[in-house]
Amino acid sequence: MNKMKLFFTAILMSVMMIALAACNNSTAGDTASGDKEASGGGDANTVNIGYSGPLSGPAAYYGKRTLSGLKMAAEEINNSGGFEVNGKKYKLNIIALDDKYLPNETASNGKRLVQEHHTPIVFTPHSGGVMALQVFNETDKFIIGAYTSEPKITQTGNSLTVRIPPRYDSYVATFAEYAMKRFGKKIAALPTASQYGKDWTETLLPYWEKQGGEVVYKTSIDFSKDTDFFTIVTNALKEKPDVLFIGGPSEPTAKVAKQARELGFKGGFIIMDQAKLDEMKKVTGSYDVLEGSIGVMPLVESDGPGVPSFVKNYRAKFNEEPGSEAGFNYLAMYAFVEAMKAAGTVDDPIAIRKHMQEGLKHIPKDKQVYVVPKIGDDGGFESKQSVAAIENGKIAPIKLK
Repeated sequence: MNKMKLFFTAILMSVMMIALAACNNSTAGDTASGDKEASGGGDANTVNIGYSGPLSGPAAYYGKRTLSGLKMAAEEINNSGGFEVNGKKYKLNIIALDDKYLPNETASNGKRLVQEHHTPIVFTPHSGGVMALQVFNETDKFIIGAYTSEPKITQTGNSLTVRIPPRYDSYVATFAEYAMKRFGKKIAALPTASQYGKDWTETLLPYWEKQGGEVVYKTSIDFSKDTDFFTIVTNALKEKPDVLFIGGPSEPTAKVAKQARELGFKGGFIIMDQAKLDEMKKVTGSYDVLEGSIGVMPLVESDGPGVPSFVKNYRAKFNEEPGSEAGFNYLAMYAFVEAMKAAGTVDDPIAIRKHMQEGLKHIPKDKQVYVVPKIGDDGGFESKQSVAAIENGKIAPIKLK
């Protein structure tokens, strides 16, 4: 708890420094759905929805995939004629700002989005960014659409935070027991250097040791700076681990796994839920490189009622396979629109948040990429989770403990 207080204090200081300048920043990097400019002006029947995420740098692919789900949902809603609230029709305008995966940039973007564009909701896909926004979102009155599995963001009591994916700690037992049973008890940890990566590590490694395992090496990788992992991976492999714990955005995480194989590693990988097996395959070239990995089930392999149509439409629009970050944010956009309809308002974040359960309940079945029956008291979507491993070069479902 003291660590969390220190983190929020540091972020608060950063926010205070940038708040005055936030409104004067240039608009470079803004993107909008549809034909509207990202000016926030628009007509009275447009609802601006904010997004701050990595659109450049090593995590850009991850940020763009997250944004693509929001944009796809918004365009579908707009193309169907918009949505009605209290007898008035509205359309959505997604305003996206690049934060380069840096929390202080997320805070600056959040101020801009609310002050310039009057966004009742700001989506962000990393825990550091969420925590930065939580410093002021209740006073500035906007909901955070938090695409992060970090449990701490919904343990702060922030009344205007909605966590979209499942908590990562629900995967720990299954991941650890599968890897230990198949490969052995020695683990080396090489996760992302973000707060999310640190918290994942502090949850997994004690559990690993409690099950009789041994932590032989521990470090972290700053994916915003590091692009060559040879030295880090070499040092880890000197300790002869049976399992490597890796994770962060899919593309750089895949490069870590690939480099480990090139250096002779024969063991398994525990992959944090931010990285996706199918997206990593695009970098490694095949699932053979990822043999023995355990992670979350790829969206295209899952069985949500809305998956077939979503995958088909996403492929047609973006000419690639969708990942869970696109799927979850697509679902969340529909949930927020339904919550607005139930609340009878498009600009009162408190009322919209209070009607999130009704929003989830009324998502059209063909839009339910994931089944989310409820939002918990902590503000987190409670969705059904699926886990998979790579066995004999193929995706194999694994039962979640």
